[in-house]
Amino acid sequence: MRFLLRPGWLAFIVAVVGFAVVCYTLLAPWQFGREADRDSQQKAIDVAATTAPVPYAQLVPGADLPAGAEWRQVEVTGTYLPDAETLVRLRVVDGKPAMEVMTPLRTADGRIVVVDRGSVQTSGTAIPDFPVAPAGEVTVGGRLRVDETDPQHRAAFTEAGRRQMYAADSRTIATAAGVPIVTGYVAQTDGPGLLTPLEIVPDTGGAPFSNLSYALQWLTFGAIALIALGYFVRLELLQRRGRRDRRADKAALRDALSGRDRTDDSPADRSASESRRDERPVGEREQPRT
Repeated sequence: MRFLLRPGWLAFIVAVVGFAVVCYTLLAPWQFGREADRDSQQKAIDVAATTAPVPYAQLVPGADLPAGAEWRQVEVTGTYLPDAETLVRLRVVDGKPAMEVMTPLRTADGRIVVVDRGSVQTSGTAIPDFPVAPAGEVTVGGRLRVDETDPQHRAAFTEAGRRQMYAADSRTIATAAGVPIVTGYVAQTDGPGLLTPLEIVPDTGGAPFSNLSYALQWLTFGAIALIALGYFVRLELLQRRGRRDRRADKAALRDALSGRDRTDDSPADRSASESRRDERPVGEREQPRT
């Protein structure tokens, strides 16, 4: 199997083994982790759905959203701050492009909380018309959500007279508006100013068990790669053995046609031949020359 040390075979083996290692140590565990996150979020959503709404100040007493509070139902009372309203771009709702409208709300205790009033459908990059946030004190109900993070960490910007951003992030709004805002936000489900409510689904996306199926697929791909490597190695061995056998058959055929096969008799065959010559009558034997 010295052929496995050739550069082409070495490169092939490294590529196949590397792919299998990535499948088993990175891709499959990543999908298993996403499935576990989805299950955890779905359980939190189910528990929150059976829990009565509580006042926002009771569940979020400080400036940060407490751990484990996401998806809980709350009621918050305050006054909208339309000047700090920000649109979240590049959303998809029911398979169509949309924007989310996030409007800060000043509560009775003076804190500012971001309320995601819902989505509005868009056409291209144009900003659609939608109802403004109502004036005066309002009470809205919704679910607590943690902030998203823009992978590119882009700041908010103003276009067509509207402040916009690429992730539902209260921290980006706080930076753009220059005011302290409680981290996290309330995804509004009822109350004044509600647009199209956001769907209550886990953030991982996809259908239930889809990530589990993806993980099993990566495990299968890794196994197939290793099996294919073994198959090609065995195929190469069989081809090399067949070539050796064909060369041996051709050599034997050439020897038979040329008569060289007699010179290849074994010592036992040559001894038997000499004995037969010695048994001939004396007159028939070859006489030594004088």
